[in-house]
Amino acid sequence: AKCQCKVVPRERTNCGYPGISAAECRKIGCCFNASVPSIPWCYSPKPKKVRKMCPNDPYTRINCGHPGIKPRECTKKGCCFRAHPAGVPWCFYHRVVEE
Repeated sequence: AKCQCKVVPRERTNCGYPGISAAECRKIGCCFNASVPSIPWCYSPKPKKVRKMCPNDPYTRINCGHPGIKPRECTKKGCCFRAHPAGVPWCFYHRVVEE
């Protein structure tokens, strides 16, 4: 993503080799910007921002507990708890989504 390439020039980490082309740099998953001399032009992108969320669709839940688990015990394990609907896990894992 473009926003991952917005790295302050002095904080760039070299990702290529001397003389690498913009196309080759991007092909290996790096960012390219030749506007500032004497710093890496081919550099590592910022890591993607992710966040945990509890899935909305009860039928995509992945069980994180056991039958009869209490809400507090579930959340202590770092999982989501929703006591509805019947027939699906009430204690279930988060999903990780990109921001």
